[in-house]
Amino acid sequence: MKRINLLLAVLLLYGANAWSQGAKNIKINEVLTHNTASLQDGYGQHPAWIELANVSYSTYNVRGMYITTDRSVLDPTMSAPDRIARMSIIPNNEPKTSMSGRQHLVFFLNSQPAKGSLHLPVKAEAGAPVWVALYDGNGVDLIDSVSVPPLKENCSYAREKDGSSIWVMKATDAVTPGIGNFIQVTETKVAKLKKDDPYGFGITLLSMGIVFSCLALLFVFFTLFGIFMKNKKRIREMLGLSRTQKKKIVGLDEEDARAFPNKSLERSKTYDRDIYIAVISMALKQYSDDVHDTESGVITIRPHNSKWHSV
Repeated sequence: MKRINLLLAVLLLYGANAWSQGAKNIKINEVLTHNTASLQDGYGQHPAWIELANVSYSTYNVRGMYITTDRSVLDPTMSAPDRIARMSIIPNNEPKTSMSGRQHLVFFLNSQPAKGSLHLPVKAEAGAPVWVALYDGNGVDLIDSVSVPPLKENCSYAREKDGSSIWVMKATDAVTPGIGNFIQVTETKVAKLKKDDPYGFGITLLSMGIVFSCLALLFVFFTLFGIFMKNKKRIREMLGLSRTQKKKIVGLDEEDARAFPNKSLERSKTYDRDIYIAVISMALKQYSDDVHDTESGVITIRPHNSKWHSV
């Protein structure tokens, strides 16, 4: 019997802990206190409203939980019944209170429960700062709370993303009751360009800059190329003689030819001219002295005896 009682106690403790963890997934997600043209209720009126969000992926029913704007409930010495008396309970006869994963639920403030289960008598003065809290069904555990600064008409105070710890003021056109706070809008490149450069000055300057940059590069390239072609011979002389020119050098060794390429070339030309003159002069001299051999035009072969003939 004791074992059964112990097991029941453990199960109750585990169930209470799991229930508490599920309640912690319910967050105050967005608050709007000065409503003149934002969300409208079923009676055509624009009361203040508060949005709750289930940031988990499991279903949780918020019925029996409490919403309040009375800071006096923060007194730790206050009894649970006294605290509950200063708060407004979320009714249990509304199917929407069973919030599935990532779902949102909006309650109207400064209203009358007779108008519907989503209408709460919670006080929220327009344009004034207000503290809003969400308590668990026991009236003791604080689930979530936020201090809302003074808000302009139809502007809300919301988390940057669902469940985020960062709160921001949202403009009228950015208020998101009943849906996720973060809306990602895809924008085409053309639309973004039109928005960033409506008169086309930026794209014009960019296009002209690209064209003139290309022209400048072409000008520099052809200028350097023309200078190179104009001074090609001089550049070759500065770099040294080619192999063909080195072979024509006469009277200097290879080391002297590399050291004095121009001088060795001039000396080789001088030597060639002197040799040619000397050869021609000698030929003319022999011709004038008639010392040339007279050839008969007959080829004779004289036998030559050697020791090999006796073999």
